[in-house]
Amino acid sequence: MSPNRVVAGTRWINGGLHSFCPHHQNSEIFFTRLAVDHGTITDMNQPVRTRFAPSPTGYLHVGGVRTALFAWLVARQNNGKFVLRLEDTDQAREIEGSAEHLIASLKALGISYDEGPDIGGEFAPYKQSERLETYKKWAQKLIDSGRAYADPYTREELQAFREQAQADKKPFLYRNHRPENPPVWDGSQPLRFKSDPKAYQWNDSVMGDLSTGPEVIDDFILIKSDGFPTYNFAHIVDDAEMQISHIIRGQEFISSTPNYLNLYEAFGLEPPIFATMPHIMAAQGGKKLSKRDGAKDILDYIGDGYLPEALVSFIATLGWNDGTEQEVFTVTELIEKFSLARVQRSGAQFDVKRLEWVNGQFIRQLSTHDLYEKVGNYWPSAASSSEDEYKQKVLTLGKDRLKTLADLQQFGYFFADPKPNMDLIEGNKQLSKLSPERRAELIKSAHDALQNSEFTPDAVQNTLNQLLETTGEKPGILFSLIRIYTTWAPFSPQLNDTLALLGKDATLRRLSA
Repeated sequence: MSPNRVVAGTRWINGGLHSFCPHHQNSEIFFTRLAVDHGTITDMNQPVRTRFAPSPTGYLHVGGVRTALFAWLVARQNNGKFVLRLEDTDQAREIEGSAEHLIASLKALGISYDEGPDIGGEFAPYKQSERLETYKKWAQKLIDSGRAYADPYTREELQAFREQAQADKKPFLYRNHRPENPPVWDGSQPLRFKSDPKAYQWNDSVMGDLSTGPEVIDDFILIKSDGFPTYNFAHIVDDAEMQISHIIRGQEFISSTPNYLNLYEAFGLEPPIFATMPHIMAAQGGKKLSKRDGAKDILDYIGDGYLPEALVSFIATLGWNDGTEQEVFTVTELIEKFSLARVQRSGAQFDVKRLEWVNGQFIRQLSTHDLYEKVGNYWPSAASSSEDEYKQKVLTLGKDRLKTLADLQQFGYFFADPKPNMDLIEGNKQLSKLSPERRAELIKSAHDALQNSEFTPDAVQNTLNQLLETTGEKPGILFSLIRIYTTWAPFSPQLNDTLALLGKDATLRRLSA
């Protein structure tokens, strides 16, 4: 097969244009059976099979969701399969209930998988802890070919090797201490890979052409003394057996890739397509996003009133765009437009304000009926006795103000008389200049005028306009004062619409109070 054609271009990164070569054929190592054009497979010699392989050691945050989402999009746009596999070989770090939580998170976002631990599939099981015999068989292949050996050293001996390397000001490499006559591996000792140090060049669908020297290759552990494989070994075995065509994962794995390539060669395997995701960065400080900066449980975002479809759109654009000015995408659009070639190499900033904006866009695109179905328990407690029809009117009027569904709490004044909050007046530059007597005079004028008004939005607006003439006040003063006395809220929908929905009795009662 002829080498893949190089497609060159430019990408806007960090305020400037950068040249890039998204798909370049690597001569020896790169997976040559598939030709890739902007992330779409054009030669279907092998079906597209992507995977998401989290460890059940905690909740699913935005970085993990983005990895899963991109893998899912590649599979869906190529009529391929998306696999969920749980890498639970580190039993000490596993958190009870985490696996179920990960599954619930993906399902809540609509990231459906075709094979997985709870639904099975052709290559089951999909939990590494249930595949131990498989790893032993593959390990035996390496032992038989002279590419694996039992590690006879104690922790103290290994620590002495490290300290000696540090004293010599040299990097510690285990391969410099290979035992001349290792014992027969009986499972009680760690099993190590016997590496073949060499320079590597490989292509990454996001990061481009990468290379390293032989100094980074070392003898790493394949199977621990507890019988469980390491990630470095197990994921390669699983990806080969499950016929994974693309490995989409985080930037932290780049440094280990040369060792993986060495192991692929030892098995005689062709590596799949690599696509490395850059870090998601905190909005401030130029550091990787952490829990402190907002990398919280994705289900917590949904609990806070963010729509799943908004989260998917927002996360998809953390480091990816389609080359246009479009910022909000439906799932259908993402499947159509997504491309690994347009994933940026530099870190993507996580901006909560932008997430709120995206969520607001999705809220406003919903019909009142559909939005009402999604609101659920986000209504203020005072709304519990209100009729559905009235609550839908509140939604129609207020949805342009919603950034999250939880913002419905701010509309409690539609359901119960609010408590006065004089800070809203004293903290207003214009209203704070009014004397108490002038405020009382303006509110009485509003009360009397509205008492004689019909309470349709148009009629209320006409009455308010007439009040401007009779009082001689500016709209910013008069209307703000009326709004605060009737809602005691920092803001509200259009004043005439708000008063009309509150109704005459509630409006006059609050102005009288």
